[in-house]
Amino acid sequence: MAKKKKSSVMSIYAVAIAWAIYGLCFPLYSIKHFVLATLFSLLCRGVAQKIWKPKYEEIEPAPEKPPIAEKEPEPQPESEPEGTGNPELDAFIAEGRRAVGEMNRLNDNIADPDITLRISRLTELTGKIFAHVTANPHKLSRARKFVNYYVPTTIKLLNAYDRMGSQGIEGENIGGTMRKIEDMLDTIVAAFEKQLDNLFSEEAMDISADITVLENMIEREGFSEPKF
Repeated sequence: MAKKKKSSVMSIYAVAIAWAIYGLCFPLYSIKHFVLATLFSLLCRGVAQKIWKPKYEEIEPAPEKPPIAEKEPEPQPESEPEGTGNPELDAFIAEGRRAVGEMNRLNDNIADPDITLRISRLTELTGKIFAHVTANPHKLSRARKFVNYYVPTTIKLLNAYDRMGSQGIEGENIGGTMRKIEDMLDTIVAAFEKQLDNLFSEEAMDISADITVLENMIEREGFSEPKF
């Protein structure tokens, strides 16, 4: 059976009395006397513990609880990505995810560092275009040709390049086709950059109009330098 130690309360009283007596005799605001008072109180506490020794009480052990059977976790339904409520936009977002994922897969398969560099750029531009249209759904019609033709055709060419490169031969048909795709990649990158730039035409026009209005107001209020 376990035992619990129970100290006498007299040791606490001894410490309190020691501080009170020392405080009446010496100034406690002095660091030296504060330290001496601490040592004196500890000495008194030790003497009190010698006189009034602690008692030990027996403690009955708590009854053992029966083990709780673990419940098997219930299967959670697979969470589906939330839709926007616009079927056309949802299809656009899904196509963007698929296209970026496929480009990343092809980039991992193709070993040529020069080609992978251009594929990385295409993947980056594709992600930015889809993200911008997702945030601005009214521009969806302007990106429809990009989604319906440029992206799938580019992925088709990269898949063909990957398949031909894995054959391990430099035949006339395989080698010639791969070189054509390599030469075409720079043109595709430029087209993707142009598509992304075109999506910002509205913002560019709005900013230009704001700048013109601001310049006219500054000139009308006399805050600008005179023009000669």
